[in-house]
Amino acid sequence: MDKLLGRHTAFESCLFQAAQSSILPYCTLICPCIAFKIFRLALNEWTSPLRNIRGPPNPSFFYGNQRQLFEAENTVTEEKWIEEYGSTFKYTGFFGSNALYVADTKAVNHILTETHVYQKPSWLQYIFIRILGAGLVVVEGDKHQKQACRRRIMNPAFGSPQIRDLTGIFVEKAVELRDIWLEESMRNKEANSRIDVLAWLRKLTLDVIGLAGFGYKFDALKTDSNELHQAFSTIFRSANRVNPHQLLRGFFPFLRPILERLPDRQDVAAQNAIKNANRIGNELMRSSEAALMMHDSNGKAEKNSWKGRDLLSLLLRANLATDLPPSQRMSDEEVMDRALSTTWALFALAQYPDIQEKLRRELLSVKTDYPSFDELNALPYLDMFVRESLRLLGPVVATTRVAVQDSVLPLGKPIQGKDGKVLHEILIRKGDNVHIPVLMINSDKEIWGEDAATFRPARWQNIPEAASAIPGVWGHLLTFIGGPRACIGFRFALAEMKALLFTLVRAFEFELAVPVADIKSSGQRPSLRSEPSVGVQMPLKLEAFQHN
Repeated sequence: MDKLLGRHTAFESCLFQAAQSSILPYCTLICPCIAFKIFRLALNEWTSPLRNIRGPPNPSFFYGNQRQLFEAENTVTEEKWIEEYGSTFKYTGFFGSNALYVADTKAVNHILTETHVYQKPSWLQYIFIRILGAGLVVVEGDKHQKQACRRRIMNPAFGSPQIRDLTGIFVEKAVELRDIWLEESMRNKEANSRIDVLAWLRKLTLDVIGLAGFGYKFDALKTDSNELHQAFSTIFRSANRVNPHQLLRGFFPFLRPILERLPDRQDVAAQNAIKNANRIGNELMRSSEAALMMHDSNGKAEKNSWKGRDLLSLLLRANLATDLPPSQRMSDEEVMDRALSTTWALFALAQYPDIQEKLRRELLSVKTDYPSFDELNALPYLDMFVRESLRLLGPVVATTRVAVQDSVLPLGKPIQGKDGKVLHEILIRKGDNVHIPVLMINSDKEIWGEDAATFRPARWQNIPEAASAIPGVWGHLLTFIGGPRACIGFRFALAEMKALLFTLVRAFEFELAVPVADIKSSGQRPSLRSEPSVGVQMPLKLEAFQHN
């Protein structure tokens, strides 16, 4: 059987070479290729150790249970599955592939720590690379050792001293948005019209990314005509919509030369946007390098020779430092890849929590509209509010890994197999996918209590002991993941969120513009049931807060 599976490489290679010569026999080639891939998936399922693990039935060969996970509102579907099958169970991935749902904190810690065994699936890497470039976020395997050096270069740029310097940018852009909303609210005071806060906060976040990341003014809050703004908006829209064409290219790499020739407007638009972003980004990099070198009379850069406020300047300064070995330096392309990858990660981390009166009272106790990094961190209720928001309303619903070699997964909570035996560990075979439900773990009743689904910032005054088992990089939460591949920009995200809340909550009173039942949340993306064609949005009514 192993010999049979091993022959697929030669078989696929022959088809690949034939495909390169002409696209005319496309249908003739793709059908047997897909059929062979399906056969291998079925054979893998039939022989998999995961067959003994219980789980929900497979409703679709193409999507498996993935669509149920994506389209479910909050964690309702997952809670039902966990109640029936336990915290670890088998489910079906795309194209009938084996997958293991893991909400067991001991097992999750093992997966996130053993990065040489559990890596991002190749199909997901392909889609990300098409959108973001082969940066730190997506590169795995042999290249990951080199990435460790790159990460050491990046780490100082995301440390507390650097984020302290960037806080002024966060506050300045928040004040600009506040003034725009004040003008809007005065203009529409009689009509009491609603504002899509999600659309505005996206623009603000893009402005913050431009200034803090590149020292570049998108001016997204003022205009949509900026070329780089348009490019990034296109990239972000593409990243939010993964279509079947992309999935096919991701799952069938030997057919990509053919599939990439087929028309896909979304992909073409994204690729053109990436080219424009890279072109402008390279110009920015050349400009930053020139400014950096001008600050050293010998034409050599030292680590402390010049202090730029944006992240690109910090990365370049570290990369060009004379005390950095040449083998650890990044190429121009690598610098830009990291900037683009970080940009997407920071954009995805934007949060939009509801406003509470208690929070406003604390924020109004500060006597300035331009608080410092330390002043923001000295507000206890703001900190608890942010933690609770990131627990229940975080941007990452789940993350996926694939085993690149056989492994044994330890369980903190034993489960019962189909054969009736109690399992304390699970044999994972090379190629098996594991699904880590971030939101589900962040709202687990066994960890957070019976009111786990309730938004209650005060719970952070007395953190449950069980929360210490969550292997996250920050705040007893899995929001920013954990282990060696944890989110490097979490301090950036926290400081930006606190600055936004500080400024906007002091200035406005917010209420829903539609009934709460009309708001739908799939994958943490809000939309309205009454306006499905509009897509993601969060309409709120705002009124300027009257200070006594």
